[in-house]
Amino acid sequence: MNRSDLRGVDFKLLVVFETLMQERSVSRAAERLFLGQPATSASLARLRDVFNDPLLVRTGRQMVPTARAEQIYEQLQPALDAISNVLSRTSDFDPETSEAVFRIGLSDDIEFALLPALLKRLRTEAPGIVLVVRRADFHLMPQLLNTGEVTVAAGYARELPANAKQKILRHSRAKVLRADSRPGALTLDDYCERPHALVSFDGDLNGYVDDLLAEKGRKRRIVLAVPQFNSLASLLRDTDMVATVPDYAADVLAAQGGLRVDEMPLERAPSPLSMVWQSVYDNDPAERWLRSRIQMMFSDDET
Repeated sequence: MNRSDLRGVDFKLLVVFETLMQERSVSRAAERLFLGQPATSASLARLRDVFNDPLLVRTGRQMVPTARAEQIYEQLQPALDAISNVLSRTSDFDPETSEAVFRIGLSDDIEFALLPALLKRLRTEAPGIVLVVRRADFHLMPQLLNTGEVTVAAGYARELPANAKQKILRHSRAKVLRADSRPGALTLDDYCERPHALVSFDGDLNGYVDDLLAEKGRKRRIVLAVPQFNSLASLLRDTDMVATVPDYAADVLAAQGGLRVDEMPLERAPSPLSMVWQSVYDNDPAERWLRSRIQMMFSDDET
């Protein structure tokens, strides 16, 4: 096919193909593309004609790509990234008049402690935009970025997609929250003896604190696990429980009253909290503006 033949190609079909390959489901692809399921099925039928291949074959509840589809997808992704990049550089972004929809991923601690300040800033500068926040812990973040369900995320990043970019926003230190008025900081013995509450999105009761304690031949007693930070202050108040949380979350929780913040009686290197985004949006004016505001509101003095 030469360049003149491209005039007959419907490039929207290529976007549908990319989404189908990522979702492996006509209904989920239709939802992401804001299309009806019949229209998405019709696009798949046209794609099969264009490439003379079944492309995706239903096996049980999932659609499995053919070898030809995998080959096309591998070559198509960088091409679509390049086209999107070229188009984004030619568009302007005016925060005051924009009605753009931004989709970001945040871990629960960041949503609880840092999002309110960011939202206030965004509402001041860009009152017409829409912000869609998805829960994105380090397990979910790579998938959400890879499928395009979010364009930028903030949290503790691991095993990111190859096309993702990353910037460290701050180095977080663990702090201990408690509601009692006993004088002095907690010793390691006190820390191990006290009942512990923790925030666990997936219900896992083992974390980095338990690994650090195990290295010293110690363990803690967990009596409560909740999925979100926003109820932690009221649950700790008037109890002897303690909770180990990131420093920025500890400050917000303690500001609600009735709690005090202690150092954790264990040595642990600070954890890097990062902003990550899809490289295809690297030069998009709107996304660059959003990332600059995230960096402005989420970074600490050290970074």
